[in-house]
This record gives sequence, structure tokens and C-alpha cells, in this order.
Amino acid sequence: MSDTMQSTDLTTSASAGAHTAHPPYRASETLGAHLQQLLVDLTDLHLQGKQAHWNVVGKNFRDLHLQLDEVVDDARTFSDTVAERMRALYVVPDARAATVGAQTSLPEFPSTEVDTAETVDRIVSAIYATAGTARRIHDEVDAEDPTSADILHGILERLEQLAWMIDAENRVANASSPRSITP
Repeated sequence: MSDTMQSTDLTTSASAGAHTAHPPYRASETLGAHLQQLLVDLTDLHLQGKQAHWNVVGKNFRDLHLQLDEVVDDARTFSDTVAERMRALYVVPDARAATVGAQTSLPEFPSTEVDTAETVDRIVSAIYATAGTARRIHDEVDAEDPTSADILHGILERLEQLAWMIDAENRVANASSPRSITP
């Protein structure tokens, strides 16, 4: 009978707002803000990738259309990973449309049809802007929470790979960056 009584008491106190978690670690405001900015940029990258996917036209359309799906899928997965990490650290993520629109550091993507070459340049710019956010916050994130920094490493590796692969669409061999570092 005491087990039933104790269970009822816990339910009553939890519903009255008395539940208090005592996590061994909680993010600082700075760490929370850094992860929030990355979440916003990843969410915007996902949205811009979809906008580009729907409105790209021109030469090599199909390949770029499919590559944009990879950007969208990865950005969505990464935003979920970052948001869930935030929750694990007792930070409330905010990726509402108004928040993303107000806080993104990515350049805006057009609402019209965009030629494949311009789409390549614009989406690569958005990918690099997102990677730039991850690089900018990395050292402070790592100093406070190496586990979150490990997440950034995986995100950076994939974003920079995607940027390289997509950017190659517009490159001219031996005439545009990157150039070989060997003589």
C-alpha cells in the first residue's frame, strides 16, 4: 500500500510543477547561444536546399537536383542532432520560421527559377556560411563541452564535402580554385 501512496504522491507533485531534474551538466548561455545559431543556419540551409531543388533549371539539372536532396537530407539530420543535443543540455531549441528568418547568417536564396550555375554558387555559399558558423563557434563549444564539439566535427566534415562536390560543377580544370599545392 505504501508503494501506491508513494506513486500517487510523485504524480501529484510532478503535475504541480515540483519535479526538478539534477543533471550533472547544463549548458551555459554562451554554449546554448552557439548551438542555437548553428541550429538556425542548418534549418535555413535545409529550407534553401529545398527552394533550390524545386526551382533549379538548366544544364545538368538532374544531377544538381539530386545533389540538392543530399544537402536537404543532411542539413535536416544535422539540425535534429543539434536540437536534441541542446535538449540534452537543458537548452530549449527554437527553429520556428520567424526565428530562422530573423537570425540566419546565410545569404537569401531567390524565390524564382535559378539557373544551375547560379544555383551551384548560391547553395555552395549557403553551405560554406553554415560551415563558417560551425567553425566560428567551435573553440568555445569545445572548451565547454567536447561532446558537442564532436558533433560539430561530423557536421563540418560533411558540409565541406558537399560544398566541394557541388562547387566542382562550376569549376574549370586548372583554371579556378582550388589549385594544386605541388609545383
